[in-house]
Amino acid sequence: MARVVVDVMLKPEILDPQGQAVQRALPRLGFEGVSDVRQGKRFELEVDGPVDDAALARIHELAESFLANTVIENFTVKVEEEKAEAGE
Repeated sequence: MARVVVDVMLKPEILDPQGQAVQRALPRLGFEGVSDVRQGKRFELEVDGPVDDAALARIHELAESFLANTVIENFTVKVEEEKAEAGE
């Protein structure tokens, strides 16, 4: 079994009011030196079987059509780790 991670972030030209709110709060909380904050989403998909080119293509299609709004968001797909099946 493998874990595939899809990270979704707003495009750089899109304003991020949640990120801005966090950035403004950090100095009040004693965290100095952070010049920018962008908030995104992370999806972790546990995939049965090997993650080959066909599986990655399907996950890319899933991310593009369902997980991300590609008008305002970018996404990346990556295999995070391979897990051994129980008993192996």
